[in-house]
Amino acid sequence: MRKKIFLKMMYLLCVIADSNAQTLNKDSLLKLLSATKDDTVKVQLYLDIGNQYEPENPETAGKYYLTAGKLSRQLHYKRGIIKYIASYTGILNVKGTFDSALVLNKQSFQIAKELNDKSLLARTLANIGNSFNYLSEYDSAIYYYEAAGRYFEDMGNQYLLARMYEMKQLVYQNIGQYTHALQYGKLAANELRASGDSIDLGRCLLNLANSYQSNNFPDSAFICYKEALAISQKINFVSGEIACLLGIGNIYFHKYDADQMKPYYEKALIKARQLADPQGQLVALRGMALYYFLKKEFDKAKESCTASLALADSLGTKYDRYESMQVLSSILYAQHDIEDGEKLKDKIQLLENEIRGDELQQKTISIEKKFETEKKETQIKLQQSQLKQQHILNYFLIACAAGLLIISLLAYRNYKHRQKLQQSKIDELETEKQLTATEAVLKGEERERTRLAKDLHDGLGGMLSGVKFSLSNVKGNLLLTPDNAQAFERSIDMLDSSIKEMRRIAHNMMPEVLVKYGINVALQEFCNEIDRSGAVQVSYQSVGAGDAGIDPTISVTIYRIIQELVHNSVKHSGAQNVLVQLHISIQEKLLTVTVEDDGKGFDKNQLTAAKGMGWNNIQNRVDFLKGKIDVHSEPGKGTSVLIEVNI
Repeated sequence: MRKKIFLKMMYLLCVIADSNAQTLNKDSLLKLLSATKDDTVKVQLYLDIGNQYEPENPETAGKYYLTAGKLSRQLHYKRGIIKYIASYTGILNVKGTFDSALVLNKQSFQIAKELNDKSLLARTLANIGNSFNYLSEYDSAIYYYEAAGRYFEDMGNQYLLARMYEMKQLVYQNIGQYTHALQYGKLAANELRASGDSIDLGRCLLNLANSYQSNNFPDSAFICYKEALAISQKINFVSGEIACLLGIGNIYFHKYDADQMKPYYEKALIKARQLADPQGQLVALRGMALYYFLKKEFDKAKESCTASLALADSLGTKYDRYESMQVLSSILYAQHDIEDGEKLKDKIQLLENEIRGDELQQKTISIEKKFETEKKETQIKLQQSQLKQQHILNYFLIACAAGLLIISLLAYRNYKHRQKLQQSKIDELETEKQLTATEAVLKGEERERTRLAKDLHDGLGGMLSGVKFSLSNVKGNLLLTPDNAQAFERSIDMLDSSIKEMRRIAHNMMPEVLVKYGINVALQEFCNEIDRSGAVQVSYQSVGAGDAGIDPTISVTIYRIIQELVHNSVKHSGAQNVLVQLHISIQEKLLTVTVEDDGKGFDKNQLTAAKGMGWNNIQNRVDFLKGKIDVHSEPGKGTSVLIEVNI
């Protein structure tokens, strides 16, 4: 019997999905989802919920991803479409529908090109490489991984560069270059261990263990399987747990330690049946057949191997059928059933020839495709060369006939081009000058607000409080008529009101809570204060803002923008409800603000003719942060303002 007849399970990481780390659990996200309107924040919530479901329930995760994609298209939210595709193609890869995943990933790449975003271009290139890897088109997979890796390296993103190392490891395993696979697997594991991402590290260690086994380092493979198993159990990643159990069982089989291998195969079989994973079941059943074989319980071995072979037939996987038939053949010989064993050997030989024929056919088709592509490219180059020569001849004849005219036109064109360049430089300098002036004005404004707030609170506030104290002391030493005493009390009350109003003005100029506790707490207090005033009902929601460290200048500017937007809703919209949402993605380095009201709305074209300082202040602050602002409003349908700022 051949020693290495066990199929090693290999997990290809599906996507470089752009998902935010969430501190909220699944139940909290679901509650937040029901209270969120159909906007970009809700798209991210769908993706985050799907990410929570994916390890244990891929089907449910896929439904949330599809909903995120549908909403993104309704909103024309291109980044949301890319995020949905990145997540959903992972589910498609698990199902084996690789062609569909490739089509979606190519669509995602085209959208990234429209956005001209290097980070998204790199991620979509990596996902296309994954699809080609699944389709066994390894040359194309390496090409796209290399292209994505160059982007990640230029960006200094070591985490995603490590993911590319892992992808290359899988490609080299598939083409039998195990030394290279082990090299890239070690690089990937080291980087992912530093990142602290459990699910990525668990999958990476599983693939690294396979590389160690392929290079005949069973002890190192055992250590990686054990660590990956612990991670998979901790995060309830059942597929990874099954693969680890099978890998450990395989190591014990190659040591002929039947007692040690049995519990791992049994656990893997139970888990695979619970997950309805036929691939895992057939490998686990084959492992149990090997266990019974070592124990010389040949009837039980034959029963398990026959069940494994039946699953391989139902899945139509020739390699699994080949492996199970090899084990069954050895069992038949051990039972002294020479005739059936020989018949099975003949079938194995036919199947082996068929597998080799399929591999040869696939290689032939690949070579033919490359040849056809090269032939077409050669023809195109030849045609382009002929056209170029014809154009040169035509240009020469035209130049001989009208050389002076062409020179004049070229001179005029050169003159206009220089004018455009000069005007472009002037425009750039004007823009820089305006931004510099805006920055100076905004910073000066905040410094002056801070100074005035301090002077009002510490100076005038202290003086008024002293006057109140003095008047209160004098009151006991004065003889006043009832009318004068009542007037005296009213004066003290008015003085109290003045002190409170002065403190309110100082607080609005520079909220102390913003400096001490950050933008999330400051916005929560601001919204609560407006809500308590009774002018309008204000709701505040935040995602990912709890532990985010934002630059103080950005925090103050965003606070002023939201303050101005809410005041506009209160003063001009006639709204009854205002919603303020803050979403911060540290991984994406993006801060998103949404302010919505159910007021009377307005025609957006009025903004271009608006002369009030309120909207100009908002636009200037957004320009200062180099952000984007999008306004949606119609008469009678309320107003929604979306602001995105890179942090």
